[in-house]
Formats: sequence, structure tokens, C-alpha cells
Amino acid sequence: MADFTGASSWRGLSQSSWRGLSQSSWRGLSQSRLSRRSLMAAMGVAGIGLTLEACGAGKEAAADKLNFYTWDTYIGETTLADFEKASGVRVSTSYFATNDELFAKLKAGNPGYDVIVPSNEFVTRMRLADMLLPLDMEKIPNFKNIAPEFRDADYDPAPRHSVPYTWLVIGIGYRKSRVNGTPDSWKWLYDSDLYKGRIALTSESADLIRLGAKYLGRSLNGVDAATVKQVEEMLIRQKPNIKTFHEDNGQDLLLAGDVDLVMETNGDIAQIAIEDPDIAFVVPREGSLLNADTLCIPKGAPRPDLAHRFIDFLLDAEVGRHIIETILYPTPNAAAKALMPESYRTNPIVFPAGTGMEASEWGAFEGPEATRRFEESITRVRAA
Repeated sequence: MADFTGASSWRGLSQSSWRGLSQSSWRGLSQSRLSRRSLMAAMGVAGIGLTLEACGAGKEAAADKLNFYTWDTYIGETTLADFEKASGVRVSTSYFATNDELFAKLKAGNPGYDVIVPSNEFVTRMRLADMLLPLDMEKIPNFKNIAPEFRDADYDPAPRHSVPYTWLVIGIGYRKSRVNGTPDSWKWLYDSDLYKGRIALTSESADLIRLGAKYLGRSLNGVDAATVKQVEEMLIRQKPNIKTFHEDNGQDLLLAGDVDLVMETNGDIAQIAIEDPDIAFVVPREGSLLNADTLCIPKGAPRPDLAHRFIDFLLDAEVGRHIIETILYPTPNAAAKALMPESYRTNPIVFPAGTGMEASEWGAFEGPEATRRFEESITRVRAA
């Protein structure tokens, strides 16, 4: 597994805001649930000023709009406005909720998107389906800012069709005052009644099966039918202890006190830990699932040259720093990391380390048949 302790970057506060925010201010922010945007506004983080050098010289007179298809609240507070100001090009943004939604929209034919943000396994899936354009890396000079361990990816071998935007790991978010020690095993979610009725698992079928396989001491890739069945039976036994299978809002359930342990990503837990110091995160010792979100140009993009310029802009060090400040996810942009304060770069939630990380794996796309097996299995769990 790649060494994440030295070259990846993390989302957080601007250096001046991070150092200047008092403990009483942190407590005040935790009194109410703030959105990412209102949180950053409360901290006084300002937009950055950029010049045409950050996105390439000149304008494309005929290309006065770029269509960006991405996850919601997954860009810097003023990043798009800064690009518009620097380039003279308007950015029109649309949002998807899942990779499946993104895939289905593009599989039916590109309706005009120039840049998209699929996760790593869907990069493989879309490459195999001939849905992505190969990138001209000479047009993305800021790729040099990406940390070495993120530059070559098994999910996207040459010719490259993607560049990394963020990365994440799934683990256990928990309320320290409500658990016995550190819940550093998937056992507490899959195979124990110690926290009966205080557990939330993700509703993502592939994640549930794969992480169950990790608990059983197996790889999360190449999960065979017998292991799928074993995880299914384990989850059915565990179901009376599970409060809910959450729809990507596990961090909100934990913050609200509805559960004490939740299966969630490090970035999502980092957001609420800012508001509540009783919240922590651990990657279980058996290991977990690593993912990356990427920037790609879909086949049929009407403005591929402009798309390259936009991608290069997002990989700029200052732009990357501002994105990190807003979305609070770890970034592979080493140049942006260098602009962040040490207190942020060593944040143990955003930047986990230890046995669990060492045992973690990148997920690989294994075809629609594996996806179908996972979905059918979890459907049976939910119905039991």
C-alpha cells in the first residue's frame, strides 16, 4: 500500500484562520451543525485571487462555457468563480449523488459535459466502456504537484484517462465518551452486541461485503461466492444490533447523538470533529477500503482543450489549498499540502496512520457480475 504519511495533502483551514481560531471559537462552532460553506465563512476564510497564469494564457473565444459534472459541495468556496475570472469562461455545474448515476448519464450519451469526477473503480469501468478521452498530459503541467505515490494507478494505466483529485478511506467514526477504548476492529460493527442499537452501517452493498471480507481476514478484492455468503449471514445475525443503514449521512447521525459508532469516510468524520471534540475516527486493524475521486474528460466533451485547462487549474497549488480548506478531504496534491499548517497536515482523522492503513487496499472494478452478487446479498440482509 502507498505511504500516505508523507506526500498526500489534507483539507482544512487556511494557515491564518487555523492558527488564529481560539478554543472558545471552536466550541461556539460546535453548538450548531454548519454546512461546509457556512463553516468556512464563520472561520473567515477568504477566496484567493488568481491570474491567467494559473489556468493557461489566453481565452478560447468560442468556448465561453464549461460544463462540470461533480459531487455536491466538492469544490473550493470561490474556485469556480476564480476560474471564470481568470479565463473569461463561465462554468456551469451539475451534480450527481452516486457513481452509478454518473455512469448511467454518460452511458446514454454525453449530453455536453466537459469534466467529470468519477471514483477510481468507475474510471476503470468507464475506460473499458470507451467513455473517457485519453488526457494530453502536456496540457496539464500542474500534474507535477501530485505526490509520486498517486501518479501511477492500477485503475488507470497508460495512456492516462484521469488525474487524482482527492482520496479517502472508510473507517469507524465514534463518540469517545460512549465507547470502551478505541473500537479498532470491524468486529464492533459486524459481530458484537456491545453497542446494540447504537451502530450505523453504510447502505453501499459493495462496501459492506468487502469490509466484511476484511474482518474475516481476506482481501476485499476477488471476494468469492462463499465469502459473500459468510458476510451476508454475519450481517443478518448482526442486524438486530444495527440502528440503520445510512445513505451517506453517517456523520450527521453521529454528531446528532443518534448513534455512537458509524461506518464512514475519514473526510466526513473530520468535518464533524471540528464541531465536536468528543468525535474520533479509526481505521480498523484488519484494514479497509481506499478510494480516490478523479478528474476526467468524458468522450464527446464539446470543449476538450478547455477541459484540460480547467483540470490543470484545479491542480494548481493555491487552488488546491483553497479546495482543501473547503471540502476537508485528503488530497494527493503535495504542493497544496505544503501550503497547509503542520497542525492540519498531522490531523489523525484526516490523515490516519497505523496498522489499519497498512493493511488497507484499493478497490478494483471486477465487472457487473460481482456488483450484482453484492447487491443481491445485501438486499437479502435488508429484507431479513
